[in-house]
Amino acid sequence: MGKNKGDRSGETRMPRRIYEAQLEVLQLELNRLVRWVQHRGQRVVVLFEGRDTAGKGGVINTIAQTLNPRQCQIVALPRPTEAETTQWYFQRHVAHLPAAGHLALFDRSWYNRAGVEHVMGYCTPRQYERFLEQAPQFERMLVDDGILLFKYWLTVDQQEQERRIAERRDDPLKRWKLSPIDLKARERYHDYGRARDTMLACTHTDWAPWTLVDFNDQRLGRLTLIRHLLDRMPDCEVPAPPLELPPLGHPPEVERFDGPVAPIPPLAWSGD
Repeated sequence: MGKNKGDRSGETRMPRRIYEAQLEVLQLELNRLVRWVQHRGQRVVVLFEGRDTAGKGGVINTIAQTLNPRQCQIVALPRPTEAETTQWYFQRHVAHLPAAGHLALFDRSWYNRAGVEHVMGYCTPRQYERFLEQAPQFERMLVDDGILLFKYWLTVDQQEQERRIAERRDDPLKRWKLSPIDLKARERYHDYGRARDTMLACTHTDWAPWTLVDFNDQRLGRLTLIRHLLDRMPDCEVPAPPLELPPLGHPPEVERFDGPVAPIPPLAWSGD
């Protein structure tokens, strides 16, 4: 029997050694990018959206891994408080927009309303319709004010999503990633697909376009997304200032352990 069209089980995943070698090059470019952002006083916002297990957190952490955390902010907002539910919908997101010289990575964003809130019935039909009307206008204001805005949707097939959900269930270090909502959403793959299509149709604009990235292979997906993000930036080469380390002028000292506070003994380890 032949494979189903969506069956990717036989595909070869990118080997780790190739991934890490290419990632190192991209992370150097990301550091040059952030240096340019700081030098020019730019404000950069990147939105990461997609189904559960698509790989949003992984690619965000990969981008931020080697960047200055004072310049690169990860925004992953919890459920709105009772007071926040009475505010203008975009209000709590505005507070996390970057200042000059900063980069904000949104692990989910205001598009929660077009996805999980709509599909799971956490907002009213009128709130959903109002969001689809206002989101392009809101983003137009951000872009007109000089913010560089990038929107990525990470795609993952249901078969691969099921594999990742099972992996999280079986791995005690990943179990926290599974919430009751995730388990309910698992049964509504098609509904989320229809919601995504409507969202893209209403909010894919000339000033804030969407980009879809295949994340069935997460390593390849990360490299593809980062490469695309870097390529969409202006020429951002800002030479790093020279940094010289003058001689200490005295022999290196040893950290003291005497005094009123006793150090804890180091863990035993084997050099094998």
